[in-house]
Amino acid sequence: MMNFSKVRRGLMAAALAGVAMASAPLPAAHAVEIKGDAKIAFIYAATARDGGWNEALDNARMAVEADLGVKVAVVESIKEEATALKNAIDLFVGRGFNVIVATGYGYSEGILEAAKANPEVAFMNASGATNHANLEGFYVRTYQAWYLAGMAAASTSKSGKIGIIGGFPVGVVNWDVNAFALGAQAVNPDIETTVVYTNSWWDPVKEGEVAEAMLDQGIDVIGNNLSSAAPFIAAEKRDAKSVGFQLDMSKHAPRGHLTSVMFNWDKHLVPTIKAISDGSWQPNEWGAFPGMSDGVVSLSSLSDDIPADVKAKIEAAAAKIMAGEMTPFDGPILAQDGSVKVAEGASMDDGALWGMDFLVKGVKGTLN
Repeated sequence: MMNFSKVRRGLMAAALAGVAMASAPLPAAHAVEIKGDAKIAFIYAATARDGGWNEALDNARMAVEADLGVKVAVVESIKEEATALKNAIDLFVGRGFNVIVATGYGYSEGILEAAKANPEVAFMNASGATNHANLEGFYVRTYQAWYLAGMAAASTSKSGKIGIIGGFPVGVVNWDVNAFALGAQAVNPDIETTVVYTNSWWDPVKEGEVAEAMLDQGIDVIGNNLSSAAPFIAAEKRDAKSVGFQLDMSKHAPRGHLTSVMFNWDKHLVPTIKAISDGSWQPNEWGAFPGMSDGVVSLSSLSDDIPADVKAKIEAAAAKIMAGEMTPFDGPILAQDGSVKVAEGASMDDGALWGMDFLVKGVKGTLN
């Protein structure tokens, strides 16, 4: 399995270098040329229809099939370790596949080696931390939508206490946690946001237990930054509100669901694969990093429980974010201990976002 401490160190190194992703040195930018028509394969670390991360990517795979009129191959439950990944990639390449989409952090090192060994194959990796002349990691500015979700959460909280459940305390999770808290503070400056990291990407039992513990503490809105339905079910049983992630999670909490931060991966993958097919694709040396303005991340419908004036504020903030007029991490941003992380008038750059290793003021919890 993936060494998360190593990944975190890599993200911190990227931040210190002022870049967005850890990457292998690249030659001068040039278009990647594959041989023949695009023959595409997706590689998942778990089942494709997992109800969350993989399912969102698998929805995009089906959109690629429909839009491009091709059949996309799939392999599931390939462990996030170099040997398992190499075997899967070698099998695909041996069968003539020339566009390979992997789907996880844990594939970062293995897919880099594969890209170096197969220069006429185009590789992409969702949330990947490595890049090469024919490899591009890609992720989404999820924090943009989580900021808006925080506004929704604060507007419906009666206790003034909200919570969010995360996986591991790496930059791409911490920025969601902090954005959620900052969005909530934009509606209620005194609101308290509690975060708990499960140290797992998939543990429905633990996620349900964490949700129950939060509810016992008086938290009445729970955001789940993971894939399991357990936190939504727990909140629904206690008449609490919830915010989903990855897919529209309203079916798990029809009464209490406020909104979900959703991936729309097809908005990135379809045009990227078209560019690969026509020979115009040039992987970014630091990876692809689309956001709300690209349509790759969005909010599901807002609940009627959110006051009309707050809905209007959410829509106004969304418009500013998409127009590049504001970000959730415009200064001043203070850490839990009161230290200044972003000065007034400044904004956090991509390197600092990827290496985010602090929680903002107003958040209860620790990075462990």
